[in-house]
Amino acid sequence: MLEYTDYLKIFIALLAVVDPLAAMPIIVSMTARDKASELKAIARTVVLSVTTVLLVALYIGHQVLIFFGISINSFRVSGGILLMLMSLSMLQGKISETVRNEKEAKEGETRETAVVPLSIPLLAGPGAISTVILYAQKGSGIHHYLLISLDIVAVTAILWCVLLATPWLTQRLSQTGINIVIRLMGLILLALAVEFIAGGLKGLFPVLA
Repeated sequence: MLEYTDYLKIFIALLAVVDPLAAMPIIVSMTARDKASELKAIARTVVLSVTTVLLVALYIGHQVLIFFGISINSFRVSGGILLMLMSLSMLQGKISETVRNEKEAKEGETRETAVVPLSIPLLAGPGAISTVILYAQKGSGIHHYLLISLDIVAVTAILWCVLLATPWLTQRLSQTGINIVIRLMGLILLALAVEFIAGGLKGLFPVLA
């Protein structure tokens, strides 16, 4: 089990990766024609999907890596590179192409888009899954996993609030304000990416330690 401050760090990292505000413009475009009741149903589906994906990654993600013969240090480096690409895009005030695909964003019915691409890969994408798996391997024991689960639930609770408040937020937040938040999250994510890559390289090449 890690220090409690580490679990706060995990929460901030997950919030930065999921980044509901960064996805808000796409959510607005997908749900613009929906009534309030429909928006609530979409929000519920998105939150349940994201929570399920991240919890599955937490509890069996490492076993999947073992099945494919991938070491956790290799995954740290690859996950760190992925997060770095996302963070560099966010520092430019953009939503990274690693978490969404324009063609996917335009396909499917409203309810279907609540799962793909809103939940996967827009919110619970490779970056979020990688972050959960990497932090899960930093500790052991049931309390460690329960606290990370609590972090995931806290992040998805914030996501739920942002989804329901999207019409209100888009009326009051300028594009400049949204870009500022995206850039701040990108800076945090970049620092975490460097940490992941450094830790993975030390594991792969002990001489660097």
